[in-house]
Amino acid sequence: MLSSSWLMHWSRRSIWILLFGLLSMGVGFGSKPAPSTAAALFTATDWRAIRALLPLRQQAYFKPSQVSADDAMGWSIAVSGDTIVVGAPHEDSSTAGVQNGTTPTVDEVASDAGAAYVFVRTGTSWSQQAYLKASQVAAGDGFGTSVAVSGDIIVVGAPHEDSGTVGVQNGATPTIDEAASDAGAAYVFVRTGTSWSQQAYLKASQVSAGDDFGASVAVADTTVVVGAHQEDGSTTGVQNGATPTVDEATSDAGAAYVFVRDGRSWSQQAYLKASQVSAGDIFGASVAVADTTVVVGAHQEDSSTAGVFHSAAPTVDEAASDAGAVYVFVRDGTSWSQQAYLKASQVSAGDIFGFSVAVAGETLVVGAPYEDSSTAGVSNSATPTVDEDMTNAGAVYVFVRDGTSWVQQAYLKASQVSAGDIFGFSVAVAGDTIVVGAPHEDSSTSGVSSSATPTVDEAMSDAGAAYVVVRNGTTWVQQTYLKAAQTSVSDIFGFSVAVAADTLVVGVPYEDSSTAGVDHSTLPTVDELASDAGAVYGFTNLPTLYLPFVTTSQPLVIAPLTPVAVPTTPVGTPGMIFLTKTITLPTPLSSSGHYWLSASPTALVPGLVDDAVILRVGSTEILRHHYGMTGELQAALVVVPVGDLLPWAGQTITVDFTDISGLVYSTTPLYLVWTP
Repeated sequence: MLSSSWLMHWSRRSIWILLFGLLSMGVGFGSKPAPSTAAALFTATDWRAIRALLPLRQQAYFKPSQVSADDAMGWSIAVSGDTIVVGAPHEDSSTAGVQNGTTPTVDEVASDAGAAYVFVRTGTSWSQQAYLKASQVAAGDGFGTSVAVSGDIIVVGAPHEDSGTVGVQNGATPTIDEAASDAGAAYVFVRTGTSWSQQAYLKASQVSAGDDFGASVAVADTTVVVGAHQEDGSTTGVQNGATPTVDEATSDAGAAYVFVRDGRSWSQQAYLKASQVSAGDIFGASVAVADTTVVVGAHQEDSSTAGVFHSAAPTVDEAASDAGAVYVFVRDGTSWSQQAYLKASQVSAGDIFGFSVAVAGETLVVGAPYEDSSTAGVSNSATPTVDEDMTNAGAVYVFVRDGTSWVQQAYLKASQVSAGDIFGFSVAVAGDTIVVGAPHEDSSTSGVSSSATPTVDEAMSDAGAAYVVVRNGTTWVQQTYLKAAQTSVSDIFGFSVAVAADTLVVGVPYEDSSTAGVDHSTLPTVDELASDAGAVYGFTNLPTLYLPFVTTSQPLVIAPLTPVAVPTTPVGTPGMIFLTKTITLPTPLSSSGHYWLSASPTALVPGLVDDAVILRVGSTEILRHHYGMTGELQAALVVVPVGDLLPWAGQTITVDFTDISGLVYSTTPLYLVWTP
């Protein structure tokens, strides 16, 4: 019997897959009949579930083409499809503009001018595609402090850029001066074919020194959001248009700006402020956008109110210093309005809720890295149990939207909670997968642990970690614990995180290796010769071989599943083979990597599984697996030992399905998957 709780473990993720073969197979799983054609057996829903169970593995280790100490590559990262962009705000080259290729010309003449690197994947291999610099380079601009990518559009923030020019300049060579120290700017780059070029230079509609416009950036399709968390305007709410009314009456209140593209021209569409503006709230320190939803964090907001408010003018006080808040804005046509004001379910001073934000579809994730609770793991609740026993351990809150209403769905903590880990410093979400960075986590373990309760120690101060949490239905569970392949003190792995489809990336800006370029091994060569040069790790759970193994049969119901059920035909006898199929394995089979046997998640019906699958060649049994009475997390993801399969490459395999209980059985696709 398969318990209904088993299905709750399945998580849904949409990732790219390379298909090598189309065969087909089935197993007794009490299901509806599967289509008879191989193409129809391949379902996107099945693969989202199966791939979510496949373990993550390190795919690449990214370094720039020229490595220098203190560049802090990986300070910011973003991913879209097969494109990764990485910010290095302390890079020192004086070269300007875009250099397409893997070996740009770089010098060390403009301290902390900053740069961004673009990497692309072909098949399973990554390479540097471009090196991005500001159109006019100046020391200290911090170009690359924030980055975002959507398809063929990249946005790079330079919050310490000093020009006093106002508004949008479309083109690759804008007019720039040095008249407004740290006013900030953002740059838009676009790709044509494999070449990148600067398309626009974005500035605030009213420029003031010290606003840090570009400290945060986000992009979705042709909508760009730029945060200016030290902007000083006292106006409240949303002003739609390119020329809002702005003053200088509330120091560091913060603002966010929305830009849109029409053809190849960008313009400011809206100026966003908090519904109640207070000095020092730094609204705009974090921003995110998905479709017509913009999320803005104000992690030094001081209200003690808790929970979600669906109002453009919620009740706000000043009773919990730096508790933090998040604001949700939505667009109707070309007009933006505030939809919700989000707070933690339990508000405490200094938690800085909203330090990091991410949004995908109807799911919104908020990091509160200075939250102090000692509770561990995932609480799928709007009212979790929270204490104040673990200073700056950190937490993450998950909100979901139904129609126009938001509710807290989960409260995420590390699987092992320690003071000062700042879990939630960075967050990312794609579909049903959340990634959380904890850059001051102290464990000396290395690599990938596919576990909700990994082994963790306290032996490597501030080495850093990242956690992968996945959702099935409305339930979240920790799936993976990520560490650098080589763990070192103070590397702060997890300072930045990003996820899209099958690709997950983690930034390590204080990593110290002098190696250059992209290394595709799981144990790259790493030294300690370039202090704080920075690096990025890329992970994937991409399967590269798929064999749906045997054609399914019409389901057979022998008798109703009741306490007095009596089989009515001989095939209901316990242990009888009720289906036999054959398949010829391809040749050659890879001698490395891993083989997995997985049933069709969409065809599973709780309560009907009690069957076994047997793979054999002649009288030689290769594999026997019994799908047990209660089910378990990996019940339909079965390891096929490489050594057991290899001798039979190119030969015919017989697949037998046996009924154990003699009550009810039927068939569903069974897939054979290979991963490196």
